Amino acid sequence: MNRDNPKGEQVQIDNTAYVHSTAVIMGKVNIGKNVFVGPLAVIRADEPGSSITIKDNSNIQDRVIIHALENTAVLIEENTSLAHGCIVHGPCKIGKECFIGFGSVVFNAEMGEGVIIKHLAVVEGVNILPERVVESSRAVNNEDEIRKLVRVDESLRNFARKVVKMNSYLVKNYKNKT
Repeated sequence: MNRDNPKGEQVQIDNTAYVHSTAVIMGKVNIGKNVFVGPLAVIRADEPGSSITIKDNSNIQDRVIIHALENTAVLIEENTSLAHGCIVHGPCKIGKECFIGFGSVVFNAEMGEGVIIKHLAVVEGVNILPERVVESSRAVNNEDEIRKLVRVDESLRNFARKVVKMNSYLVKNYKNKT
């Protein structure tokens, strides 16, 4: 379901994107090329002055919630994966080729290119340098925690790329069925 926000700003979805019929997208949302939006995802930019941009080849998996507060934005750069059940709440910027794991929460944060947030982690009020890993079940909400983050290794980078590739495959094949 796609709805305008109260101001009348409309959802913009590239015709190459795939959005599952049970997803809810509201307000000033722009979805780029070859984006996958899975079942029960909720993407809301309905508060005044809010916006959400999801760039090309990204995937928003089942039960993901993306919401932007009044006068804030959420930007999800290219080739990024938001895995099942995670929450991304604006203001927020997620760089290219990032991965946000199952059930993780990101709020009022910026992530550089290639950041991997594993499962059930919380990232709040911080800027994470490129190519860093937030381990599962970890809270990163201050400078001390940021300094402890290690660099992404090749196996994690390959995993993130594989997720993007699979979701691009799904977009292509679901679009061919419609």
